[in-house]
Amino acid sequence: MSESGISTLLLDIEGTTTPIDFVYDVLFPYARTHARDFLAGHLESEEVQADIAGFLKEHSADVTQGFAPPALQMESEPAIVDSLVTYVHWLMDRDRKSTPLKSLQGRIWDEGYRSGELRSQVFDDVPRAFERWRTQGKQICIYSSGSVLAQKLLFAHTEAGDLTRYIDEYFDTNVGAKIQPESYTRIAAALKRSPAEILFVSDVVAELEAARQAGLPTRLCVRPGNPAQPEAGHLRTRSLDEIS
Repeated sequence: MSESGISTLLLDIEGTTTPIDFVYDVLFPYARTHARDFLAGHLESEEVQADIAGFLKEHSADVTQGFAPPALQMESEPAIVDSLVTYVHWLMDRDRKSTPLKSLQGRIWDEGYRSGELRSQVFDDVPRAFERWRTQGKQICIYSSGSVLAQKLLFAHTEAGDLTRYIDEYFDTNVGAKIQPESYTRIAAALKRSPAEILFVSDVVAELEAARQAGLPTRLCVRPGNPAQPEAGHLRTRSLDEIS
């Protein structure tokens, strides 16, 4: 189906709507710096306990696969916090697309946005594109490795204002990894759309390949600071203004 038949825009965040530098130079360091205080202050909360259960499961898999992760000590509250922080940093050093890690980061960023310490960035063309697509009756959705909470916070606190009013749905790794075709099939089913109606825009060819295998049209987003990507037959776009 040509892009004239597109009903839904499915967008990546990092390197597509938001500069990579903001994610790696602002968000990730903020989460790393505040992880200890956050865990110590919220250790008994239901949400953090759910994240800890996820970390324990992932840690077990890391041990089984021979990755030699730092040990998790669950004997006392100080030991739990210390070992969790060490493991969280270990996961971050590997840029692991870990569901409990992304969940925890989202909760830490929530406090940062609420306090005013964080203000998110989007490319200048993003608000224009959102307004244009909404006027055209298009559905706008986000698919990122970051948690749905983190996605909503980012778009709610941009330097251009609150952009969440334009966004219909959010998807994270709970629907599956971004390099798995099945993830895009699940998204299409959740949206009740044919895959051919959903244009997926990302800066990573491996993700675009997975989406294309699921039947989605694709665009490779080329932004300043994005890592070079191999030629793979995906139409390149340097601005969302090019997607009319």
